[in-house]
Amino acid sequence: MCVGAATASRAPGAIPPVASARARAIAAGEFHTCAVTRAGIVECWGSNRAGQLGDGTRADRRIPVAVNALTGVASIAAGGSFTCARTSAGGVDCWGDNAHGQLGDSAGRSSTPVAVFGLSSGVAAISAGAAHACALTTGGAVRCWGGNEHGQLGDGTRSNRTTPVSVSDLSSGVIAIAAGGGHTCAVTRSGAVKCWGDNAYGQLGDGTTITRTTPVPVSGLTSGVAAIVAGGQHTCALTRRGAVRCWGRNRFGQLGDGTTKTRTRPTALAALARGVVSIAAGKSHSCALTGEGRTRCWGGNDSGQLGDATKTGRRAPTGVARLARGVAAITAGASHTCALMRGGRVYCTGENRHGQLGDGTRIERRIRVGVIGFGAFICVVPRVLGNALQTARAAIVHAHCRVGTVTQVASAKKRNTVLRESPRPGKLLKSGARVSLTVSRGR
Repeated sequence: MCVGAATASRAPGAIPPVASARARAIAAGEFHTCAVTRAGIVECWGSNRAGQLGDGTRADRRIPVAVNALTGVASIAAGGSFTCARTSAGGVDCWGDNAHGQLGDSAGRSSTPVAVFGLSSGVAAISAGAAHACALTTGGAVRCWGGNEHGQLGDGTRSNRTTPVSVSDLSSGVIAIAAGGGHTCAVTRSGAVKCWGDNAYGQLGDGTTITRTTPVPVSGLTSGVAAIVAGGQHTCALTRRGAVRCWGRNRFGQLGDGTTKTRTRPTALAALARGVVSIAAGKSHSCALTGEGRTRCWGGNDSGQLGDATKTGRRAPTGVARLARGVAAITAGASHTCALMRGGRVYCTGENRHGQLGDGTRIERRIRVGVIGFGAFICVVPRVLGNALQTARAAIVHAHCRVGTVTQVASAKKRNTVLRESPRPGKLLKSGARVSLTVSRGR
């Protein structure tokens, strides 16, 4: 969970350009998704009830919209109902829900980016959980802010923090961080893993179910770990040898060990003993990406989030349909999964109630679909009223639509001026849909 040169962002709620953008990073939140383009701007889609899409509104979006006034972005993290971005200058901006202080600015909810207090530079990585966020500094220290009901900020208390606080005993030497539902983990330079926060299902991996307000070592992972991800109530680690180990809640098989038994210590995945280069964890499912660019997922599949063309939960890794090669990165939300391809295209699968798949619909998908504007297209009916017919035809084709019936009527307007169009401008249709026009034939 989560998760180039600067160019100007579009106006709030604007329809994205029909030309395809190329993404260089993606992040899935609970019910929304975001991508960083190669130009360094951020586009988001899905649920927007708290302003987590950053477009200045609270309207859900079925296709990507640009985050307001935010350029030069290097990475993105999507949480429960908020989002954070790290700029190329090493600063952090967040937007969306702020009920627990997760925007880090001591203010209220914001539908546009706000700077996180004290983090204007020097940040190397960020991670967002359900209602908290953490930053890894270039000096290897960890700072967290937001909800702290379970001690997930690691400062030895359970008090929410509206601005970043230092995590106990992690002032240096950390190389990776991950924020989950109510817990957080870090990987040290030696490859050891430490976790803190909620531990009801053993997601801290210390062999107990005792909640911890400061970091504790994960059993058996004192060295050799390269990356970490935190899901809703489970955690997975990627070793330097390319193996995956998971622990915590396992009701839906999200640990991938072939069982549904909760584990308070790391358990190995026999099917992923080597060859893995990155991992992702959602609310109740997990995914892995191999060096060959293949994606494998396991766990809950009630919305098709495993992308295997079924809704059958899997206790062990299974191949994702049509994502067998060419994948550069993966990310997992509450019940959806997205993949970034090496060419910059983005595909998603799973729950789509809020439009979090970005395909222009709210239809649940059991197999991956392309995100509009990131390699996939739909017909976005252009506004051509008052234009000359020739100009209107070109605009319609450029919008991935087709010109339908052209009807001429008597009018005082210049001959072939567009008087009416159907469907209405801005309507989202299948690529190649017809747009009918009524034009003037003159007096």
